[in-house]
Amino acid sequence: MEESPLVSVITPLYNQEAFLEETAQSLVSSDYAPMEWVIVDDGSTDQSPKIAKELAATHAWIHFFSQPNAGPSAARNAAIRYARGVYILPLDADDLIASHYIREAVEVLQHRPEVKVVYCEADKFGAKTGPWKLKPFSRAQLAQGNMIFVSAMYRKRDWEAIGGYAEEMTWGFEDWEFWIAMLKDTGEVIKLPFTGFYYRIRGGSRRKSVDRQARQRTYRFINDKHRDFIYQHLNGPIRKSKTWSKLINTLENWLLIRH
Repeated sequence: MEESPLVSVITPLYNQEAFLEETAQSLVSSDYAPMEWVIVDDGSTDQSPKIAKELAATHAWIHFFSQPNAGPSAARNAAIRYARGVYILPLDADDLIASHYIREAVEVLQHRPEVKVVYCEADKFGAKTGPWKLKPFSRAQLAQGNMIFVSAMYRKRDWEAIGGYAEEMTWGFEDWEFWIAMLKDTGEVIKLPFTGFYYRIRGGSRRKSVDRQARQRTYRFINDKHRDFIYQHLNGPIRKSKTWSKLINTLENWLLIRH
């Protein structure tokens, strides 16, 4: 009988004392094995590290480390460097997964080497509830915005090949840039046809607090780092008005040709 590959769930932890144990229970309820959970505390100032240490002391498959605050990208990279798994599943410390999500995602990656990323349908819960409606994946759409949430499964070797998450992006949107880096040239993406991820909505959450200036900073970063990919799909850079970028670029290019 074929041995199941180890999956490493990796979690950047920052001031999530109210939610970490619920996330832990979500993983305990998973029907997949073997699995490890690598938690890297990113300079929390609450009781999060204490709770994580207690979890690691109770469960041999949970590993806990800490670092000075450097942002979620740096914490994810630190966790993945330690991780021993063939497959990586990022999971933020306040989110949840369905019991069969890991097993179903592994099944795809094991039998389809052309697939780089596997994710699923998702629901929002907490301050806002309901299905998380995301656009279907395509490279053209990825150039305009992200439709793959951070808790998608991929191979550790693909993380290594692109140099990990961009640690400079401490202001947000690092998952969008990560998927561009991984998928811009090759690789298929599979979205599993069931709700397997639960994204917690909280007042003052990091995603909601990303301001307009940070968004523009993200566009500049991606335009610079992935220029060929962005220009290929948008006929120019991501603009201040992101959704109108391709139309503006196309019109601008047409006017330049005309003159």
